[in-house]
Amino acid sequence: MTYTDEVTNLLTKKVTFKDNLAILSGDSLFENQQQTNESFSEKWVKLDSQTDTDAVEIFQKNWLLDLYGFKSEADLKRFLSDKKIIIDAGCGIGYKSAWLAKLSPESIVIGIDFSEAVYVAADRYKNISNLFFLRGDIANLPFKKGTLDFVLCDQVIHHTENPRKTFEHLAELTSPNGKFACYVYAKKALPRELVDDYFRTATHNYSHKEMWELSDQLTELGKVLSDLNIKFTSPEIPALGIKGGEYDIQRFIYWNFIKCFYHKDWTKEENDSCNFDWYSPSNAERYSPDEYKEWADSRQLKIDFFRSEEACHTMIVSK
Repeated sequence: MTYTDEVTNLLTKKVTFKDNLAILSGDSLFENQQQTNESFSEKWVKLDSQTDTDAVEIFQKNWLLDLYGFKSEADLKRFLSDKKIIIDAGCGIGYKSAWLAKLSPESIVIGIDFSEAVYVAADRYKNISNLFFLRGDIANLPFKKGTLDFVLCDQVIHHTENPRKTFEHLAELTSPNGKFACYVYAKKALPRELVDDYFRTATHNYSHKEMWELSDQLTELGKVLSDLNIKFTSPEIPALGIKGGEYDIQRFIYWNFIKCFYHKDWTKEENDSCNFDWYSPSNAERYSPDEYKEWADSRQLKIDFFRSEEACHTMIVSK
């Protein structure tokens, strides 16, 4: 049996692969989800045409290890060694999917994305024999229940129409002895939340060109603030959700008032894409630690690992 046959046998509906790619669906019936899909199509296709994304990939891989409690790449490799079927739910241009496939060559890895980024992914990694891609909605996947040994949904589930239902759906697909690793955005200070909420609807009134112009301006603001290299001690302001302590001025404004991302090792295009990623999608929910843990508790899932930081909450659950 070929790898392609094994993948199709996991599905409850007939799909046709062209090389390493099959299309389940490319459009959403929900206005906000469709707008979110179009935003990520714009982001990933443009970024792939502008830069090699090496700096982003290194950063994201190292961060993933930290976010899910892996001490090293070798530790992740050991974790994957008994996972026959792996999915990367919301794979973007596929570099994490390819990483998993290379770390676990005996596994079948399937990257899934609702945006046109999946076409970039399929082309980029067409020579990895145990790696496949599907275009479709991760909230409605036609896999047989309980067949996936490792489900990774990293930095994506909050972009779906109903993140909690998506979580429950992916948990159902996870095998009895499998693991489900998932990341959600964390709620920030009140001023930042108000700005973020504004853009969930305002983005409908902006063209992609205007959103890229905004992203460029935010990158420049982030750089200017970072270059000041000023640290200060802020008082705690509970009514606004602002934590007290020592801050770099750029990070203080970033966490509490407005996302103005800047990383000195990234290209300008990579920095712009990170700001675009935040402000452009209509769907981008945020949660408290307790709200997120309740998703697992309500489904009687065991929380094997949980981590919370300013940006996000991550957990690995099992049945």
